[in-house]
Amino acid sequence: MKTASISATKNQLSALIEQVRHGETILITDHDRPAARLIPVVSENGQSDELALLERKGILRRGHGTACRLAPLPVALQHASVLQALLEERESAR
Repeated sequence: MKTASISATKNQLSALIEQVRHGETILITDHDRPAARLIPVVSENGQSDELALLERKGILRRGHGTACRLAPLPVALQHASVLQALLEERESAR
């Protein structure tokens, strides 16, 4: 997190806001004591701009909103041998 004094913030507000748009958080200090914090705003769709930045950089890929389907788990038979099941699976070349 970057820090800036109140006077530096007044002089460089546009540059600081641009840094915040790119996901940076700025701590504004008054005589070396924290006074305020500039953070990115969450967009209308509820996602933070930080996520959008990571997506544009190719670091993150958002899901489609539907859960992926996994194959159903095999049901174990009573008194079944794990070793026998493993050998049968290897024989069938699954």
